[in-house]
Amino acid sequence: MVSLPLRNAGAKRIRMDASTLQTFTSPVVLFFVLGLLAAFARSDLAIPEALAKGMSLYLMAAIGLKGGVAVSKSGIDANVLAALGAGIAASFLLPFIAYGVLKGFAKLDRINAGAVAAHHGSVSVVTFVTAVEILEFQSKPAGGYMVAVMAAMETPAILSGLLLARGMGSKSGQSTGAMLHEVFFNASVVLLLGAFAIGMIGGEDGFSDVSPFFEAGFKGVLCLFLLDMGLIAARRLMDNRAITWRLGVLAIALPLVNGALGTCVGAVIGLDVGSAAALGVLCASASYIAVPAAMRLALPEADPGIYLTMSLSITFPFNILINIGLISALASALIGSGGPPS
Repeated sequence: MVSLPLRNAGAKRIRMDASTLQTFTSPVVLFFVLGLLAAFARSDLAIPEALAKGMSLYLMAAIGLKGGVAVSKSGIDANVLAALGAGIAASFLLPFIAYGVLKGFAKLDRINAGAVAAHHGSVSVVTFVTAVEILEFQSKPAGGYMVAVMAAMETPAILSGLLLARGMGSKSGQSTGAMLHEVFFNASVVLLLGAFAIGMIGGEDGFSDVSPFFEAGFKGVLCLFLLDMGLIAARRLMDNRAITWRLGVLAIALPLVNGALGTCVGAVIGLDVGSAAALGVLCASASYIAVPAAMRLALPEADPGIYLTMSLSITFPFNILINIGLISALASALIGSGGPPS
């Protein structure tokens, strides 16, 4: 009589372990590992910059379109609004936690602590796209509306990071205006939200005309893009000397803590397992595109060797190789297995 629950618990644990192991057998992750290894071996393997930019545009357009189509089918309900609210709040508040630890444990000055905090409160589009692919590979698809959550989470962290660094203080109104324009109209936000809106307006019928292009090549393009990201991350890490061991520890500890918090919040507000895991990944990720561009304008004194190396060369690989799997397992443990409700 007692053995049945024990057998069920053991089976659930085995399923969770197998699901986590799938992260390391995904071609998407393996191509990233290939890029890391090639760079560490000092291979001359490289992806042309123009091709890398084209792949980035393709991936953002594809994920935005598919998210918009998914929302057009399901509609905007309480779950969508709750996820948006939780994402925006997390993006604004997480930098405050990071800032305190960066100043206390890592001994960073106020400017650099604010810049790094902004990066670790904002989101990485590539980390999210990779997580969505891995979650689908594990049969835990995230809701399409999480694309909108991702886009909404880019800006609040930049604002809170600037408040922490120097209270939005800039040397001129023109500088502030340029910074705000970069925040709200950077390429990733415009393309993601624009493609999302197109997907919502066109719906499933409209998407069917272009789906062969955006679906058939998506996984292959993502593999090549992550190969390039692995090369860049490893080479930047090898060339940088500004990262102390304390900063290295925080570049791993922050995504662990933020990812766990985001996943727990997703479970509390009633998201399905895939969407809760996606929210956790968004909270765990660190921006290395939009936020560095904004920091160059708003905080030119901050050291890119610190904030960019932490986000791109340490946090990004850690999330891709380990943390997405951990977050997926945590979501399954909190909520159970399965995809979004139909």
